[in-house]
Amino acid sequence: MTRLFAAADIGSNTAHLLVAASDGEIVMRVDNVNEWIGLGEVVARKGEIPKDVADQLVLAMREFQRVAEAKKVKRLYVFATEAMRVAKNHPDIIKRIQKETGVRVEIISPEREAELSYLGVQLDTRHYGAEILFEVGGGSAQIAEVNDGAMEGKCSLRIGTGKVLAESNLTNPGTDVALRVARQYIRAELAKCTVDRKATTAIVSGGVGRGLWRALHPDGEKVIELFELEYLFNSVKKLPTDRVSSRFSVKQKRAGTLLVGSLIYLELMRHFNVEHLVISEFGVREGAVLEMAR
Repeated sequence: MTRLFAAADIGSNTAHLLVAASDGEIVMRVDNVNEWIGLGEVVARKGEIPKDVADQLVLAMREFQRVAEAKKVKRLYVFATEAMRVAKNHPDIIKRIQKETGVRVEIISPEREAELSYLGVQLDTRHYGAEILFEVGGGSAQIAEVNDGAMEGKCSLRIGTGKVLAESNLTNPGTDVALRVARQYIRAELAKCTVDRKATTAIVSGGVGRGLWRALHPDGEKVIELFELEYLFNSVKKLPTDRVSSRFSVKQKRAGTLLVGSLIYLELMRHFNVEHLVISEFGVREGAVLEMAR
């Protein structure tokens, strides 16, 4: 039986609500509410969530609760990932959200984040034969081995877009010094990864990957080749953000992640010998909806 569910994740770039109908096998989107908050970079720089950003979170959760109630969903599940995990004051923020909105927020582990993402991406990528999963957010990246349709070894690294920006002071246009620092930081983190799988094809989940996909493939083609990502990186590193936005037809805030996002994915592809990225239109929220329906 198909029922309505709502899943929201407080990520390191956005807080995003999905309302969807599901019978445990398929997911049909009904509504999406997306608020750009940018927790990853601010937490990387300050170590905590400032009051003005906490105010944004409270307003977003109040709106999510309103939408969920209006749609009469069976259940609203709200969870938070890396930026909230590492913020020193996250217990106070979670208590404030529950007190002022009635919304309970669960902080999930990197392992559970990867599991929900993999559950979601199977909706549209299970026939591509991918051997590894990448999900890059604002605060961290999840990497997991895929073998015969099952997720095996996995690791979580602090190479989200906001974290890399905070570590390198990389801006658009990118200076040689900032790009070198960013690249060195990403490579040092990748050296810590316990996943040792070399793969030809990788599944990509998450907003950063989908932002790269929309910039490169407005036609909807799901596969990004290495040379295409190199082209995007070499183009956006020379341009200010407003020019990136107009040239690649992406929103201004997403345009600000294309340089660092393309750099992270290029380093991931080279580290794991990946030739093709398959971009999934689904991910952690759809995985959560499937789990609730099941």
